[in-house]
Amino acid sequence: MSQVLSLELSDEVYAALQQQAEISGVSLAELVTTSIEQQYGSLRHEKSQTEIEQKAARQRFRSHAGNINLGYATGADNESIDADLVRAYSDTSEETN
Repeated sequence: MSQVLSLELSDEVYAALQQQAEISGVSLAELVTTSIEQQYGSLRHEKSQTEIEQKAARQRFRSHAGNINLGYATGADNESIDADLVRAYSDTSEETN
């Protein structure tokens, strides 16, 4: 489906477009139509590509959930967390001396 659109252009813009059309070997209407289709067609493609990339990134992120293995069981209790922190800080302080 196509639509007809009438435009009112300044003489300067019209002359510039007419010159570009002559250089390109196409009609003025074809030049304007192609330019508009390229601009808005690429925006639609960029949006689709962005949505596809976002979905792929989200899937990659989700694939990491639950994949960390520390080699030992961990708990969510404060004593085990405190012990891990003491161990981590004591290891770091020994390395800097």
